[in-house]
Amino acid sequence: MKPLIPGLPKSSSARLLFSLCLSGILLLLLAPAEALAHGVASGDKGYIQNVSGVLPIPFMYLGAKHMVTGYDHLLFLLGVIFFLYRLKDIGVYVTLFAVGHSLTLILGVLTEISVSAYLIDAIIGLSVVYKALDNLGAFRRWFGFQPDTRAATLIFGLFHGFGLATKILEFELSPTGLIQNLIAFNVGVEIGQLLSLSAILIAMTYWRRRPGFLRHAYASNVVLMTAGFVLMGYQLAGYFLTQNA
Repeated sequence: MKPLIPGLPKSSSARLLFSLCLSGILLLLLAPAEALAHGVASGDKGYIQNVSGVLPIPFMYLGAKHMVTGYDHLLFLLGVIFFLYRLKDIGVYVTLFAVGHSLTLILGVLTEISVSAYLIDAIIGLSVVYKALDNLGAFRRWFGFQPDTRAATLIFGLFHGFGLATKILEFELSPTGLIQNLIAFNVGVEIGQLLSLSAILIAMTYWRRRPGFLRHAYASNVVLMTAGFVLMGYQLAGYFLTQNA
């Protein structure tokens, strides 16, 4: 079915979603480019660089904090579960994303493979654009086929984890307890993901019960796609600025 461009949402839940998405775009527009490449708070950065030994609880906290405040991850997860109604399906996609994220986070740090965080985050922005287009049925209409959404979720999960690994490498973590701390950090990331996903699911479940959900789903994914493009633009701008500095 060809989607129609709807009017502004009338239900309170749809207005709330629009407000959140538009607020996110405004925050991206107002934020400095250097703050948009898997940024880590200055206090957390100092802690990571100065501690040594096995510290599972602090690193779990830092991992959970990163995911809960990681708008790029949350935008992608929102796109992934937008039209998933069964918990079984949600579990499959979230697990694929978690596996990809975990693999490249740990392996990227241990192997010390370093790529510009700006380029990785631009790809993460692209993942948000991809999922919004997928939700809109654009690939089937444009190219006549539907990409494997499970494979795409796993692949983009790999990029999401690699982006964080690239940033962590800049902090030169102490080799003492490195593996244990990375595992603890990753466990924290997954805890944060579950907490964030639970909040998103509660909001989505409420909205899906409203009569205007399908009518406003198209416009909501257009907003989601716009946020992904804005994120991509800032990351690419940050990359070229650092190259010319």
